[in-house]
Amino acid sequence: MKILIIRFSSIGDIVLTTPVVRGLKEQLYGSEVHYCTKASFHQVLEANPYISKFHFLEDSLFKLISELKAEKYDLVIDLHNNLRTRIIKMFLGIPSKTFEKLNWEKWQMVNLKKNKLPKVHIVDRYFATVERLAVSYDGRGLDYFIPANDEIQLKSLPKQFQPGYYVYAIGGQHETKKLPLNKMKELVSKINVPLILLGGKEDSLNGTELEKYGKSIGKQILNLCGKTSLNQSASYVKQSGKVFTHDTGLMHIAAAFRKEVISIWGNTIPEFGMYPFQTKHTILEVKGLSCRPCSKIGYDKCPRGHFKCMNLQEFVEPATL
Repeated sequence: MKILIIRFSSIGDIVLTTPVVRGLKEQLYGSEVHYCTKASFHQVLEANPYISKFHFLEDSLFKLISELKAEKYDLVIDLHNNLRTRIIKMFLGIPSKTFEKLNWEKWQMVNLKKNKLPKVHIVDRYFATVERLAVSYDGRGLDYFIPANDEIQLKSLPKQFQPGYYVYAIGGQHETKKLPLNKMKELVSKINVPLILLGGKEDSLNGTELEKYGKSIGKQILNLCGKTSLNQSASYVKQSGKVFTHDTGLMHIAAAFRKEVISIWGNTIPEFGMYPFQTKHTILEVKGLSCRPCSKIGYDKCPRGHFKCMNLQEFVEPATL
């Protein structure tokens, strides 16, 4: 059976599909699994041994459809379920299985604060999409495979980091998913282990400020924001002792490596089903706010202006971090 999986974005969502990729390949004898995503997310899966071929959404949806039609698939597994994936399925005209996004339930949670969401992780919901194929979760967690040339050698780090370190992933797709800088400083002041900061180029200024702040209070902090590829960041996560992270893609990469995760939640909530999967974790969140969640994704700034979901975060004493 030749199978196409579609999930266009983003890093965390794609990592969360990996148990399904593995299940389809291993449990459907002789299956060939292809994966369709955006070219910018190729790194997330490029070394995944269960995927035979990639197809990328770039400039033209209809160019992609033409490419996919030539493959003559037997089945489409749509784990994104948006307008573009519906157009693709219509033009391919073959059997498909489609992920239920629970948009109505999420809308009620965001707008009415009525929790009608199932108490299951999104990985389990992904598997509900393929359950009629007799494909089930194997209990082995998430997958993340790092190409050999992106593996970081600990000896390349400053000497004080080589015996061991924690990671703080300071980024986030939206500002309301990230601690403000003053709260980041408060958090790092409580951590008495050498700390590596990871994030994108957009996080480099905050990283620089945190590194300077660390020096001023005698903390060992190394800012690598904007200086590593995604796979190199994953390698730092893989070799770390513990990972502090906002609700972002590196949280799920950390879970794939079974790291202990301390996840910090702002406008989004774990009840949406995307908390760290099958790894030891602690949720840091401000409960009881009438405005939370304000979105299922996030905003550039707090809609109410007070940003209480992050400004009221409290961090425990160093002994427990």
